[in-house]
Amino acid sequence: MIAAGRVVGPGFLWLVAGVGLLVGGAAWAAGGGGPAAIGTIALLVAAAMARRPAVAAVFFGIASIGFLIVSASLGTWPVAVTGAVALGGVTNEMLLGHWYLVDPRLPRRPLRRLALAALTGIVLDTVLLASQVGWPWSVAEPGVGWAFLGLSMVSVVLVLAVWLALKEPAYSGVMAATGLSYLAVLTVIGAGVAGRWLVAEGLLAAGRLTWL
Repeated sequence: MIAAGRVVGPGFLWLVAGVGLLVGGAAWAAGGGGPAAIGTIALLVAAAMARRPAVAAVFFGIASIGFLIVSASLGTWPVAVTGAVALGGVTNEMLLGHWYLVDPRLPRRPLRRLALAALTGIVLDTVLLASQVGWPWSVAEPGVGWAFLGLSMVSVVLVLAVWLALKEPAYSGVMAATGLSYLAVLTVIGAGVAGRWLVAEGLLAAGRLTWL
């Protein structure tokens, strides 16, 4: 992300920080407490230091750790990390793609790296969640299980399509990649919510979770 900020300028870091603040504010309001507050403040500092990439990177790292702690409180650390990589990758792909629509001559390496990160996160997140749930259709809510499986597969296809679209040197390649990343954001969110719902349902049935 910091590398992408060097390509397109501080405005991108401000945009990412703004999106993160919305998510962080929701986590804070939902009871994220100290970690969410630290992450939110760190995002503000990172955006303010956008012209100094090394300093901004440190505070983005602090923010990421804070939000990961909040996410991990609802599950395991590996699932928190894979979910963050999956959703963070496709979201940043979508946001960064708009800069390339304004100036298609920008190097596409940051976009390709984000697509690769998103694809890795989606695959690992799906595998980890499925390993905790068992086959999605073997639980009490088979509809949610099939939705999880279907949305995960569609997410993989969309991110692969983003990668292939970026190989098209014309302006239309970036345009297609940005549009596809919009859809990927929706499907990744859907898959993540459905998968985590199944895990929570399994824990509740086993008597290891009482807050649902």
